[in-house]
Amino acid sequence: MTDTAPIDIEKILELLPHRYPFLLVDRVLDYSLDDPPRIRALKNVTINEPFFQGHFPGHPVMPGVLLLEAMAQAAGCLAHLAREASGADNRLYYLVKIDKARFNRVVIPGDQLVFEVTQKRLMRNMGLYQATTSVDGKTVASADLLCAARPDPTP
Repeated sequence: MTDTAPIDIEKILELLPHRYPFLLVDRVLDYSLDDPPRIRALKNVTINEPFFQGHFPGHPVMPGVLLLEAMAQAAGCLAHLAREASGADNRLYYLVKIDKARFNRVVIPGDQLVFEVTQKRLMRNMGLYQATTSVDGKTVASADLLCAARPDPTP
């Protein structure tokens, strides 16, 4: 089952529990639930991001931990799309482990981040994802992410 239609912010807000200022995915460009499941999503980085006030004044740089969080949110979108397609119940996905994190260059205002996330495997209620972030076709960050599903406590 392949779906290449973009997903807008309204649908992302249905998929993820995050809200401003912590929602770090603006659009899903495309995704596939075929083996292996994968997603491409983006975030437009603007000078109005609240973290730029302190990181760093006069030299704004997006924190690496937020790049990792953004990749995890893209993985969460993929997990929710897969659960939705299978008719499974609502879950929250928590980031539980990060391996092989690399940062190749700084991310600054005006950059458009493209996240590419591939599901490597599922085990019980956990998914292992390989994620990369690029700007203008050049990799700026990458990591392996382990996410755990838990029942959604919200009604």
